[in-house]
Amino acid sequence: MTGSTKYIFVTGGVTSSLGKGIVSASLAKLLQARGFTVTIQKLDPYINIDPGTLNPYEHGECYVTEDGAETDLDLGHYERFLDTPTSQANNVTTGRIYQNVINKERRGEYLGKTVQVIPHITDEIKRHIQALGRKGIYDFVITEVGGTVGDIESLPYVEAIRQLKWEKGRDALAIHLTLLPYLSTSGELKTKPTQHSVKELLSLGVQPDILVCRTEHPMLKGMKEKIALFCNVDQQAVIESADAETIYDVPLLMQQEQLDVVVLEKLGIKNYPEADLGRWRDFLRRFKNPKRTVEIGLVGKYVELRDAYKSIKEALDHGGAEGETRVELRWVHSEKLTAKNVAKQLGGLSGILVAPGFGNRGIEGKIEAVRFARENKVPFLGICLGMQCAVIEFARNVLGHAEANSTEMDPDTKWPVIALMEEQKAKVDKGGTMRLGAYPCKLSEGSHTAQAYGKTQIKERHRHRYEFNNAFAEEFRKAGMIAAGTNPQTKLVEVVEIKDHPWFVGVQYHPEYKSTVARPHPLFTRFVQVAMEHAAVAAAAVAKA
Repeated sequence: MTGSTKYIFVTGGVTSSLGKGIVSASLAKLLQARGFTVTIQKLDPYINIDPGTLNPYEHGECYVTEDGAETDLDLGHYERFLDTPTSQANNVTTGRIYQNVINKERRGEYLGKTVQVIPHITDEIKRHIQALGRKGIYDFVITEVGGTVGDIESLPYVEAIRQLKWEKGRDALAIHLTLLPYLSTSGELKTKPTQHSVKELLSLGVQPDILVCRTEHPMLKGMKEKIALFCNVDQQAVIESADAETIYDVPLLMQQEQLDVVVLEKLGIKNYPEADLGRWRDFLRRFKNPKRTVEIGLVGKYVELRDAYKSIKEALDHGGAEGETRVELRWVHSEKLTAKNVAKQLGGLSGILVAPGFGNRGIEGKIEAVRFARENKVPFLGICLGMQCAVIEFARNVLGHAEANSTEMDPDTKWPVIALMEEQKAKVDKGGTMRLGAYPCKLSEGSHTAQAYGKTQIKERHRHRYEFNNAFAEEFRKAGMIAAGTNPQTKLVEVVEIKDHPWFVGVQYHPEYKSTVARPHPLFTRFVQVAMEHAAVAAAAVAKA
């Protein structure tokens, strides 16, 4: 333990998407590898209460925690790196900050005072930042501020950091992530944008203690000294963050640059143990040096925006590395998938994953993908809406209910095999009202899913409003689609499987949220394995022919 909780603030400058989340997670991993307890939180400057109602084109994937918080996708990175669950307290938006302050004002908690950005908004931000530290279980709380310094939305957060740095003294530290752009015309990296970014931060009263410089090309000799001189930081506190082959290389690159050592020394922490990254290196070895390759199709309507399926992509990588297999993804746009081109689009794949989503766009393409996987005996995994598409496809093409649908897509369908959950019918507000968070599920003995998990009692995270309509359960069972997993309390169908198929699994929950480097999710691990087996059988058939 470090004694009192230490607070580390991570801001960004020059441009967004520099990788503050990955740098924060990498630093946290290095500190954790030295035996410290660490958590990370994200402060998002947008005014939405949470990202739950945001279109993925706006903000990428919406991540869901165990306790049902809809959060920024960076929390997925935090969990994947640290193998530690996050919660509602690990993500806060400007919308929630203002909502809390307004609610307090309505209750009279400010005793009739004029409510202002300083001190009321900044005090609320500081309360959220320190909430995790007050639990007494973390040596370090790393706080990442979204956006870039200079954004009008970020100003209250930077002011709160200024105040906390002053109040905490040696127990607080600021890291500023910035960009060293490369100009091909002159063939050199430029430090001026970094200098301007630091000056902007200084004008707001925050002196960064450490600078992490993102760069596509190696920093030249003397560049760190120049940045240190102009930005008032120690030379060893100028950290080079070169572009990495994978996000999982970043902790090792930051270790080479001694980012964690600089942090510990600046916070006055001595006699710390060596970092044990043995398991991390072992994962990287299996991930980067696979013995085999398998191609899996990911069918969704946001495939041009890979961040919309970030957790699924990473879960497939984790599952592949577990069996020393590289998963090559074929990104298939469901809106462009039809009965005429499905064989060409999905032909040759060793596995097909139909992704989650909402709304009618691309739904028929997803159903065509399910049909192709079912009829051609290709290993299939459907997640959330992907599972619901599997139910609709089976009802239409096996049960013969040609007009079967979800009431989300067709409220007047005569065959509502997927219907709005009873508890959702009275809901009016869209934000934060879905079935969210972890719920228990009992798996059927001998099912593919139970075999993958190695147990029958599981708990998985959800994010949905619609469910399998149990009124049709018996008809489905007789035709060969079974409910392989149900919620023990509500009898909600969580998993469907097809009996006469090598591996056809649809899950109402989101297994991708619980996959980490240390613990790849068993469902993805098994899915990759059966895809490999399918590929081997197909290759043998070709060789025989």
